[in-house]
Amino acid sequence: METTITDLARRNAARAHEIIDELDIVGAWRSIGAEASLVGSLRMGLLMKHRDIDFHIYSSPLVVADSFAAMARIAANPKVEEVTYRNLIDTDEHCMEWHAFYRDCDGCRWQLDMIHILRGSFYDGYFERMADRISEVMTDEMRETVLRLKFETPEDEKIMGVEYYRAVIEGGVRNMESLRGWMADNPSHGVVEWIP
Repeated sequence: METTITDLARRNAARAHEIIDELDIVGAWRSIGAEASLVGSLRMGLLMKHRDIDFHIYSSPLVVADSFAAMARIAANPKVEEVTYRNLIDTDEHCMEWHAFYRDCDGCRWQLDMIHILRGSFYDGYFERMADRISEVMTDEMRETVLRLKFETPEDEKIMGVEYYRAVIEGGVRNMESLRGWMADNPSHGVVEWIP
């Protein structure tokens, strides 16, 4: 039986949720009084080749030692090969940025992006609202197009997920050629703040 793009996305999502459960990501953050919220492509069912799992975590105040304690629980799993950290508390983003890299039993490397954000700051809930709104306005045909474009994008071509969504929803993009043209006309400038 032939595997479709949608089947692949479903399998990737199922595997991602197994990893989330295995690492007890929600429980690790809850243990320090923080709330972990799934964001990004996994939240929308649009996870394709780039194996990334995105969480925004909220607490107030932001305590560096607490954030390290939650990450220590996650990193204790021997399949977590690497962890990086950035302290951005005193920036407009009011957060600590964590990236963990997990190797599954098939040898695939997964990236877990966990952004620990000050409750009540600008980005509190922003990307959840964005993901939910994208899911609301996307038709089945748009969803299939996004998955196909993500699948067809070469590994060395870096495109942010939200750029696919904007191109398909706002720009009417339906193939790689038109995606590249749309990207040339709409260059990205880091974090894309957009809700359709």
